Amino acid sequence: MGFKENLKAELAYKDILIKELAVLAGVNRRTIDNYLREDGSMPSADAAVRIAGALGVTVEYLITGNERQEQKSSSSLPDSRVVLKDLEALSKRDRKIVLNLIKSLKEMEKSEKKRLNTPSKR
Repeated sequence: MGFKENLKAELAYKDILIKELAVLAGVNRRTIDNYLREDGSMPSADAAVRIAGALGVTVEYLITGNERQEQKSSSSLPDSRVVLKDLEALSKRDRKIVLNLIKSLKEMEKSEKKRLNTPSKR
């Protein structure tokens, strides 16, 4: 995917309208519309930086769809976007099951930490 597709995906993911992005980034709405057109142009470096900043992503992500290696390695968590996308694809019943499973796992982890931090009485 390229800039246009990644920008569209990010707007959908963050549920931001083009006119909202234009205000946040300080870029003309028609200019953003041009970037999103089928035959649209690539933004200048300055515009790309402002758009990426307004969306809370890197320019590299908007252009390539990939995060920088340092960012990937600094987190042991899976990409939350992938998890959210998969969760949204599930039925309402299955989403509820997954959310209950997560809640149970968090409670088990909390109990385990509590158990490990409590001195034994011997």
